[in-house]
Amino acid sequence: MSRDCLFCRIAEGSERADIVYSDPDVIVIRDIHPRAPVHLLVIPRQHLGSADEVEDPSVWSSVMNAAVRVARDMGLCAGGYRLVVNCGAGAGQTVYHLHVHLLAGRIFQWPPG
Repeated sequence: MSRDCLFCRIAEGSERADIVYSDPDVIVIRDIHPRAPVHLLVIPRQHLGSADEVEDPSVWSSVMNAAVRVARDMGLCAGGYRLVVNCGAGAGQTVYHLHVHLLAGRIFQWPPG
């Protein structure tokens, strides 16, 4: 945990967020600046600044399993959803704690961005 990190403070409960799922390894919150009708952030509790800091593959397993579980529980599978990981400022990362965006509820274009 990093006291300077917003997502760490949310994970420990000292910062408010709209949490839609929580387990010992991951939390899922609603994004405060949604880019789609459904825009959730899947956040590991362990502080990792970015995707390029992940050395333990179990982190990805926990994060992706939580993302799919939430998508299923929310009934998003039939309409489709997108999972996005931004790595670094040039890719659009603004909070330096690993997180996966779960987006749904509209048609997405390809390529993104």
